Amino acid sequence: MSKRELMRKLEDFENPRIVPLDGSMYGASFFLMKLLPARFMLENAAERGDLKPGATICESSSGTFGLALAMLALQHRHRLVLVSDWALDRHLHRRLNELGAQVTIVDTPAVSGGLQRARLDRVHGYLREHPGSYWPCQYDNADNPLSYGKVAALLIDRVGRIDCLVGPVGSGGSMCGTSRYLRPLFPHLYTIGVDTPNSVLFGQPSGRLNLSGLGGNILPRNVDHSQFNEIHWLTPAETYAAAHDLHRSHGLFMGPTSGAAFRVGQWWARRNPGKTVVTLFPDEGHRYVETVYDPQWLQSATSRPGRVREDPVTVAAPNDPMRGWSRFGWERRSLGQVLGDTGQTPA
Repeated sequence: MSKRELMRKLEDFENPRIVPLDGSMYGASFFLMKLLPARFMLENAAERGDLKPGATICESSSGTFGLALAMLALQHRHRLVLVSDWALDRHLHRRLNELGAQVTIVDTPAVSGGLQRARLDRVHGYLREHPGSYWPCQYDNADNPLSYGKVAALLIDRVGRIDCLVGPVGSGGSMCGTSRYLRPLFPHLYTIGVDTPNSVLFGQPSGRLNLSGLGGNILPRNVDHSQFNEIHWLTPAETYAAAHDLHRSHGLFMGPTSGAAFRVGQWWARRNPGKTVVTLFPDEGHRYVETVYDPQWLQSATSRPGRVREDPVTVAAPNDPMRGWSRFGWERRSLGQVLGDTGQTPA
């Protein structure tokens, strides 16, 4: 069996289910979205000779990319070292341990870049100490967005013409990769990225992030700002409420980042009747059973009034204070162009 065939044992779990929602709105609902880029990165690395048989894989992750790597590493007999932080769910931590991953928790944030930077610093230290280890580097690895050509092809086959693509932005792979493949066929495509306040991805000042998989304190190379027509920022409370709404209205038990994409997709679809909207739902809600889907936890996490907006407020600049759902017309510009227009400089 070839290396490529070996890497594709879990391929059936990569594809999203295409679920019709309201009107001409669809959800691309993934079991575990990160399986696709993880498999694609490891497969290509093995073919290039960057990932040697039996070599250790080392990566920074507090969410589903780490789980995807653990599943693949187990199947292909690679040791996996994951560097994570407090955001790692205890059930996911237990599952990673059972899959054989060595999980290291970073407690102290870096002066610049917070815990995300501190995790990457730890990864660099491990790579120096263990030559021959492979770092997938999901934030900067071009194979991450390239892998989503498969998703774009599936959407074209199942949905046909697509007018608007909506999805959460973390590493930049899914939204930038999918839109980049769709645009040659649909030049009119309107792309909306979903972020959260305190994330630097689209110009917000860096701060504490409470949503795994959404936003970041460092700017990945895979975030191609020129792919986005519009950006929305939702608070954690708003994403939690949207995840429950998605579950109650359509029976889709998804995580909060999926809820955020659903809320924004709904909003755009209402204002553009007859247009076809596809929203990306990255992962299911099982690892949020004791948080987002637990009534007591949810009440304590969303106790402050006035945090959930029914519609977004349009902001004048992406660094404006955002106390609730906000939006900004990005107009497919680079980060430097947008921040220059608003008198800011990139971090």
